[in-house]
Amino acid sequence: MSETNYDSIFGKLAIEQGYCTEEELSHCRKQLRHQPQENPENPVTLEQLLLSNRFITPSQARRIKESAKESSKSPAEQIPGYKIIGKLGAGAMAIVYKAKQLSLDRIVAVKILPRRFSENPDYVQRFYKEGKAAAKLNHNNIVAAYDVGEAGGYHYFVMEYVEGKTLYEDLSKGKIFSEEEAIGIITQVARALAHAHARGLIHRDVKPKNIMINPAGIVKLADLGLARATDDVQLAKSEAGKAFGTPYYISPEQIRGEIDIDARSDIYSLGATFYHMVTGRVPFDASTPADVMRKHLKEPLVPPDHINTLLSAGVSEVIEVMMAKQKQERYASAEELLTDLDAVSKGEPPLRARKKFNISSLGELQQGQLIEPDSEEKIHYEQVISKYKVIITVLTSVIAVLILLVIFIFALK
Repeated sequence: MSETNYDSIFGKLAIEQGYCTEEELSHCRKQLRHQPQENPENPVTLEQLLLSNRFITPSQARRIKESAKESSKSPAEQIPGYKIIGKLGAGAMAIVYKAKQLSLDRIVAVKILPRRFSENPDYVQRFYKEGKAAAKLNHNNIVAAYDVGEAGGYHYFVMEYVEGKTLYEDLSKGKIFSEEEAIGIITQVARALAHAHARGLIHRDVKPKNIMINPAGIVKLADLGLARATDDVQLAKSEAGKAFGTPYYISPEQIRGEIDIDARSDIYSLGATFYHMVTGRVPFDASTPADVMRKHLKEPLVPPDHINTLLSAGVSEVIEVMMAKQKQERYASAEELLTDLDAVSKGEPPLRARKKFNISSLGELQQGQLIEPDSEEKIHYEQVISKYKVIITVLTSVIAVLILLVIFIFALK
C-alpha cells in the first residue's frame, strides 16, 4: 500500500513534535507498504499503525491532526484577526492577499513572505524594514502601512488596500498617455517622493508596477521593499558595488552601486517612467538587463519629443533633466521638479530645467566641446571660403588690368 499525502504530513509532524523516533516511523512506513489492501474504501493509515504499535498515544494523534489541519491552510488564513477574501498577486519575494480586518471592519492588503524566504534572516530583515519604512510615512499618495508581524511561521505586512490598477497595466497594453494626464500622475508621485525624501527615505525602485491609480484618479506609490534611509551608512556600505533596482528605470549611480545615492536617483527613475508614459517605450531597450543598464550609463537619451512630436518642448526638457546621466545635472529635489511640472501644466516654460540646460551648455563651451563645428559643417565652411577666394582673386586681377590700361591711355596723351 502506498503512502498518501496525509500520511506524509502526519509522519513529518509526529517527528517534528517529538512524539516518535525516526526508527519507529520507518518501521510503520514499512508495515504500510506491505499492508494487504483488504478494504480499498477504508485503507489503513500511518496514524493507525503508529497507534497500534504504541509509538504515539491517542492524545498525541489528536494534536498532530490539529497541526496538520492548520498547516493545510494557506499562509494568509493563519494570520489572526483577518479574513482572507482572495489572492491579489505574487511577486519575486512575496504574495499579496485581499483581506478584511475584522476588528475595524475594513478591507486591507496582506503581504506574506513565503516560508522558503522566512528561513533566510536577510529576507526577513528586509521584509520588516519595508514595514518600518512605510510606517514612517503618512501621505495621501503613499500606500499606508497598518501592521507587521509573524503568525504560524509566516511573516506578514498589512497595508492599505488600493482598489484600481497599476500604471504598468496600461503601459503593457500599449497606452500612450496624453501630456496632461501624464503630468497629473507624475506630479502626484513627485509629491509622494518629496514626503519620503523629507523623512530621510530613498525609494530606489520607482517604476510603473509600483505606481497605483484608484478609480478617483488618486495615485499611490507602493512597495518600499528596496527603500533605504539616507543615514543608514552600515547598509549602504554592505550594498556597495551592487545594483539594486529595475533595469528599465534604474539610475546610473544605482547601476554602479554607489554608496551616496540620494533623492536624485528616485527622480531619474520617475523620469524614465514619465518617458515611457508619453512615448510608449522605455528610454533604453536591449535583449538583456545588462545591456539595458549599459545604455543607461553610456548611451545618449533620444529626446521624448523626437519620438512623440505632439509633446511640448517644455515637457521634453523636464524629462531630459530628470534623466541626466550626471546626478548634479538633474533636479536637486522633488520640490524643484514640482515647480517645473506646475509651470508646464500651465503652458509656461520650465525655468529650472532651462537654467540647468544653459549651465550644462556653458560647461561644454568652457571645456571647448562646442567650439569646433562637426565635420560636415567644417567641410561646407571651407568650400564657401575657397569659392570666395577665387572670386576675389579674379576681381583683383580685373581691377589691376583696368588701372594699367587707364595709366597707359593717359601716357599716350
